[in-house]
Order: sequence, then C-alpha cells, then structure tokens
Amino acid sequence: MTAAGTWAAAVRARPGPGRLLPLGTAADGAWLAESAAEPVLRRTAQEVRGVAPGRIRIAPADPDAAGASAFPPPPAAVPPGPLRIDAECEAAAVEPLPALAERLRTALFAAAVERLGLPVTVIDLRVTGLLDAVPELGGASSSSEASGARAVQPQDEIGRAAAAVPGVAHLTDALGRPVRIDESSARVACATSPGHRPVDVARAVRAAITPLLPSPVPVTIVITAVESRPAGA
Repeated sequence: MTAAGTWAAAVRARPGPGRLLPLGTAADGAWLAESAAEPVLRRTAQEVRGVAPGRIRIAPADPDAAGASAFPPPPAAVPPGPLRIDAECEAAAVEPLPALAERLRTALFAAAVERLGLPVTVIDLRVTGLLDAVPELGGASSSSEASGARAVQPQDEIGRAAAAVPGVAHLTDALGRPVRIDESSARVACATSPGHRPVDVARAVRAAITPLLPSPVPVTIVITAVESRPAGA
C-alpha cells in the first residue's frame, strides 16, 4: 500500500465526527459535529447542582421545516433548520423537580445557542431516576481526539489563512483533507479554540479564505471539534 493509501486507511479507521448539525442559519453554510457539541452540553449539565446527565442527543426540531442551503452539505449533514435537544438525567432532591428541570433547560439552551450558535428551539428533558446524594459538579473536558478529529498542519496558502483566523485552534482531518476545493465548491474543517463561538469562527474563516479562491464558489465550513482548554493545559 502506498503512503497515501495508508494515511487514507488510518483516517477511515478512526471514529468519525458523527452527524453534522447546522450552525446559525442556512445563509451561514456552517456545520458542527454532534460529537463536538455533546460534550459541551454534558459539561453544562454537570455544572447544574443536583443533576447527573445521561443521554443527550440533538436532532431537527421539525424535519419537515428543514430548509435548503446554497452551500454543499458535507457528509452526514443535518439540513439547516431549528434543532431540539433530548436529554436524560438523574436528579437529587435539592429542590422540586420542575424547578430543577427548568434550571437545567435554561443552562442547556444558553450553552447551545449562546456558546455554540446552534439554532435550538426545543429542549425535552426526562428524569430517569432519583439520586440519594448530590453529584459533584463539573466533568471531563472534550478534545479533538474525542471527536475523531486530528490536528493537521496547513499545506497551502488557503489552509494557512484558515488556520490563522482568531478562534481556530487548528485544521482537522476528520472528513479527510482539511481543505477541499473543486470547480464548484470549497470546504474547510477545523477545531475552535476555547472561548470562541463556533458559528462566529465559521463566518470568519469563510471571510478569510474567500478572496484567495481561484474562482467564486460557495465555501462550507465544518467545525469538527470544540476545544475546552488550551493545548497542553
């Protein structure tokens, strides 16, 4: 097998980023890996006193309301449109369950919309059990490796321009080559740095590379990882 074939086989063998969720609106042409969004929501739930999060999934709020995008969707992309969060948790008796559920719902909504830029409109919660003790606050951090996205050094001017955008931690190879350009479209895959909103980073990456393209084509941005702490921390 050639070196290129070995590299391609290694990429296929690693866990993929899973479904890609629309960021912002259809006009943004950006997607976020569910495998990157879920740890952010899980850490948020773990910071709500009295809650031990379980299964968390993100899906279209109304599949029939999904819109079309002028940007070529990447593999496993959910069409642009409102999203819903379905979350399960166990709860301690720190306060009445309706009040606890409302605190959790508020925290998840803020994390999804304000921190990530996901168009979440509905959050459904299900309490699956009662806890005898209050769980500890906080939880594990997410990383590029957890979502199957490995850091890749830029190989050309467009890649270097994308990697230099504030908020870009690095380019990633979760979808193969981090920068793909053909006659009809372009696509960039990257991870975001701590403290930067993925939808804003996606918009900035598009603005940075569009003037460098050989022809005016739609640019799709895919955020495959959301870093929770600086590299090496």
